Amino acid sequence: MKNKLILFLFLLFPLWGFGQFLNDFYGSLESIGQYYIDDDKITNLGDTKFRSNNYLNFRYNHKNLSAYIQFESYIEERILGYSPVYDKKFGLAAVSVSYNNKNIEAAIGSFHDQFGSGLIFRSWEDRALGINNSIFGAKIKYHPKDKIAITAMGGKQRNGFELSEGSIFGLDFKYDISNKFNFAFSYLNRYQKLEDNSSGIPNYTNLYSGRINYFGNNFYSNLEYVYKGKDALVEFGNVIESRMFTGNALLFNFGYFSNGFGFDATFRRLENMAMYTDREAYVNIYNELVVNYLPALTKQHNLSLSNIYVYQSQPQLNFFPPGKAGEIGQQIDVFYKFSNKNSLVGKFKTELSLNYSSWYGLNATFDFENLDYSAEYFSYGTKYYSDLNLELRNQWSNNWSTTLTMIHQFYNKQFLESATGSASADIVGLDLYYNWIKNKKVHLLLEHLWNDDDKKNWAAILLEYQFHKNFSVYISDLYNYGNEQPIERIHYYNFGGSFRKNKTRFSINYGRQRGGLLCVGGVCRFVPNSNGLSFIVNVFI
Repeated sequence: MKNKLILFLFLLFPLWGFGQFLNDFYGSLESIGQYYIDDDKITNLGDTKFRSNNYLNFRYNHKNLSAYIQFESYIEERILGYSPVYDKKFGLAAVSVSYNNKNIEAAIGSFHDQFGSGLIFRSWEDRALGINNSIFGAKIKYHPKDKIAITAMGGKQRNGFELSEGSIFGLDFKYDISNKFNFAFSYLNRYQKLEDNSSGIPNYTNLYSGRINYFGNNFYSNLEYVYKGKDALVEFGNVIESRMFTGNALLFNFGYFSNGFGFDATFRRLENMAMYTDREAYVNIYNELVVNYLPALTKQHNLSLSNIYVYQSQPQLNFFPPGKAGEIGQQIDVFYKFSNKNSLVGKFKTELSLNYSSWYGLNATFDFENLDYSAEYFSYGTKYYSDLNLELRNQWSNNWSTTLTMIHQFYNKQFLESATGSASADIVGLDLYYNWIKNKKVHLLLEHLWNDDDKKNWAAILLEYQFHKNFSVYISDLYNYGNEQPIERIHYYNFGGSFRKNKTRFSINYGRQRGGLLCVGGVCRFVPNSNGLSFIVNVFI
C-alpha cells in the first residue's frame, strides 16, 4: 500500500505544478476519510477502523477538444454504506476525449447524459450517494439548426472498476417548434444475453418515450410517456424466465408564476419501470447499474428529523405478498412572496411556501400462484406515504431572520420497509439566523418530532457559528428521548467545522451517524449506525 501511495503523490504533484503554466488545464482532488470507533450503544465495526474514498481528476480543454481522466482510491476499504464493487486501493475510474463545435458534440470513453427528465435514461455521478453509472462507449449530438438536436449514444455502464455485462444504445430527437413549444422522442435498447435461457427471453429490451413541453410567459407544462417492452420478471436477484411483463410511465407537470406567486403541480405513474443494465442487479440497495432516473417526488427537507421517515420511489414489480406493481401520486408546491406593502413584518420581506405530496401503490390484483397481475391505470391503491409541510420565512431586520417549518408525515412501514405498522409524525422546526458583524453569523436550529407509533418522540438542536467567511464551527445533537426501549434512547451528537482558503476546503467532524437513508435529490442510499472522526478535503487545481 505504501508504494501505491508514493506513486499517487508522485503523479499528483508534477501534474499539479505543470497545470500552473497551462490555462487550459484543470483538476481536483476530493478525499473523504472516516476513522470509526466502537460504540456499544450503536455498533461494533470490527477490525477495519480507517476507511477513505478518494477522487482525483484532470481535465484539459483546448479550443474544440477536451480530455478527462479520473482516478479513485479506497483505503483501507470503502466508507461504510458504499457498494463492495469499489474495492481497489487505486484504479482508473474514467477516461474520455470529446470534441465540440457549433453543430456537433462527440465523445469517446466515459460520459454522462440524460434523455428528457430521465424517465427513460440518465447517467450521472453523485459521490455522496456512491453513484457513478457513467457509460463507457461513444456519444454524438448533432444539431444542424437551432431548432433540432439529435443524440445517439451507446456502450456499457460503469460498475465499480468494471463494466456491466449488458450494454445500452439510445437515440434522442428534439425539435423546437417555437421558443415556447417543443417535442421530443427517445429510444433506448438494453442488450443482455443470458447464458442459461431455455425459455427464450429476448436479449433486447426496448423503451420508447415521447415528450411535449410548453413554456409561456407565466405558465409552463410538460408531458412525458414511456413504454417499456417485455422483459423477464426478476425476484430477489433471480431471473424468472417463464414470466415476462411490459411497463410504462406517465409524467405530467405544470406551473404558474406571477407577481410573487408561484404554483407547481406534478403527477406521476410508474408501472414495472425499474430498469438496470444487468437484470440480476434489479432493485439492489446501492443503485448499481440503474439505467433510468426515478427520484422520489417529495420535498427535499433540510431538517434532520424530517429525514427519519424518507420516501423512496416504488417503480418495481414484485410478487412478495402483498405485492407491488409500481406507484402513483402527486406533488404540489405553492409559493407566495409578500410585497413590502402587505408584508407581515413591515418593510422587510415575508415568504410563504406550502408543499404536499402523496404516493400510493397501483390498484392491482395479484395471482401469486401463477405470478401474474393486472393494474388499473388511474386508480389509487394502498397509501405508501404523504408529506404536508408549511414554511414561513421572515426577514425581521437587516441582521436577523427566521424560518418556521411545520410538517405532517405518514409512512407505511409494511410496504416501504417490509416491516410492520406505520408511522404518523408531526414535526416543528425553527431556524434563526443572526448577522451582527460582516462575515460573522450565528445559526440556531431547534426541532421536535411527535409520533405515537414506532420510535416515538425525537428532539434535535444545531448551533453553528461563522467566525469568518472562510471559517465556521458547529455542534448538534439528535435525541430519541421518547423511545419505549431505554437502551434505544441515544444521543446522536456531532461537532466539527470547516475552513476554506483559495481553492482548498477542509472540514472535520466527530460524532455519531444515525443509521438510515441518506438522500440527495430524491435518490437515497442506506448508511449504518457509526461513531468516529471524519474529514473531507477538496483541492481545485
